[in-house]
Amino acid sequence: MPPRDTNTDMSALAAAPAIEVWHLDLRASGPRRDAAATRLHSLLVRAARFEVFRRRGMLPQLSSGELDELAEEAAGDAAVSILRRLDDFRGESRFETWAYKFALLEAAVKMRRRAWRDREVALDTEAWEKLAAREDDAEHAELFACVRDGIRTALTPHQRRILVAVVLDGVPIDVLAERLDSNRNALYKTVHDARARLRAHVAAAGLAEVA
Repeated sequence: MPPRDTNTDMSALAAAPAIEVWHLDLRASGPRRDAAATRLHSLLVRAARFEVFRRRGMLPQLSSGELDELAEEAAGDAAVSILRRLDDFRGESRFETWAYKFALLEAAVKMRRRAWRDREVALDTEAWEKLAAREDDAEHAELFACVRDGIRTALTPHQRRILVAVVLDGVPIDVLAERLDSNRNALYKTVHDARARLRAHVAAAGLAEVA
């Protein structure tokens, strides 16, 4: 069951006895696998609760009970991911450490998605134009104008929408992936490709490279 102390940290968990056969037990069947799954669930809930309560400022309106529910959901999703990817575990770190990271990621994703649940993602492709128009720094005006032109002419409409949403509007990748029925990796690639095109556009204009 989850620990009563919501401030449990990784150092405390690291002090727990190592059970390095978990990844083998989880491949077994019967009571051996059930016991390993129970231990894994306990670890994942502790990790997820740590991350959820660490980020509770994102959702101050939620009660401790509601945060616990999010942590339980994150732990469940993390368990599914771990069991699906057991072959990826190479023993380069403790199994607990490897598994712990899955729960942290799932908890962070759920907190971000919950925080954005009632917020509109407008995908306003004109937003970057407005930002550049407000730039009154003469030293950077030419660069901003070039970047604005690159966004308009060098990017595809899809790249433009995603880049503006992520970079300017600050929409988390996982939230955007959910809204667009896509996935994180696809959107990361879109952002990467868009930035590469912008760098090439700026370089062709003889200006300083953008990040």
